[in-house]
Amino acid sequence: AGAALLVLECVPAELAKAVTEAVAVPVIGIGAGAATDGQVLVMHDMLGMVHGRVPRFVHDFLTDERNSARSIEGAFVLYQQSVRDGSFPTEQHQFS
Repeated sequence: AGAALLVLECVPAELAKAVTEAVAVPVIGIGAGAATDGQVLVMHDMLGMVHGRVPRFVHDFLTDERNSARSIEGAFVLYQQSVRDGSFPTEQHQFS
């Protein structure tokens, strides 16, 4: 039947890269490294609204020093810019 896209969550970055290169559909990663076609991060995680154990792939863009306004809108803009320019996710946000 096929697939329109593939989401890889918490898989080793090398595996995510290999899958991305092997399939014809877009691969979206969450905790799967930067070599996928795109990234996704749950809004609550992106805004630092995590209670208890914080997953490795989470980054708080609301309190990130690059979000000078410390606004929710600024956090979304910073997330988008960081994914596009390749500064997120970093090695600390992925599994190996």
